[in-house]
Amino acid sequence: MSQAHEISPGLVIQGFAPPLRLADFKLIAFDMDSTLINIECVDEIADAAGRKAEVAAITEAAMRGEITDYKESLRQRVALLKGVSVASMEQVYTQRLQLNPGAATLVAACKAAGMQVLLVSGGFTFFTDRIRDLLHIDATRSNLLEAVDGVLTGRMLDQPWGDICDGDEKRKMLLETCAQMGIGAHQAIAMGDGANDLPMMGIAGLSVAYHAKPAVRAQAMVAINSGGLDRLLELLH
Repeated sequence: MSQAHEISPGLVIQGFAPPLRLADFKLIAFDMDSTLINIECVDEIADAAGRKAEVAAITEAAMRGEITDYKESLRQRVALLKGVSVASMEQVYTQRLQLNPGAATLVAACKAAGMQVLLVSGGFTFFTDRIRDLLHIDATRSNLLEAVDGVLTGRMLDQPWGDICDGDEKRKMLLETCAQMGIGAHQAIAMGDGANDLPMMGIAGLSVAYHAKPAVRAQAMVAINSGGLDRLLELLH
């Protein structure tokens, strides 16, 4: 890819010349944790079990790309959530989770331009369903935590599409949605912050790293290193 350059403070591009037209894109796919929202939900749920440091260390290594088997890393983290109440998850949502700056603005701008909006997450349906409803997102794919009598079992449940939403599954959903819409992946934007976002970012027409890990910034066509998600609109007219 061509040399990266900073076109304004905290906004780096490589491999294309702005401005692009928002109208040239038909689909945008967002990661959730640390991209659309401010937290890693699994780490905050683990806090209720007194295991935040342990779980956060695995999350950090997975997001940096140091753990090759994302599914196994997520199973390990979810196992440590065993015994946490659904009420504690509710507290994470109401007390700790916030949309990242510019999230609502960017989603609204994409929808106003006639784009479909996807939320593809290695996180959990408990949160993605709520963010979907809050932002009027078209479709989501994420992981389903098993709970019995209001308490997490430490396991995830299989869903019709598969077991765990990892990087490959994010890429697959992006491609499936493009096929359903009758568009090419070059008409899609993919936005994320961690290593498990790279598979979908690698096939999208425009890849955007948001306050991302170094490996993700290095490969993205756009890196937003300061400011909000809506800084992408500085490049799309």
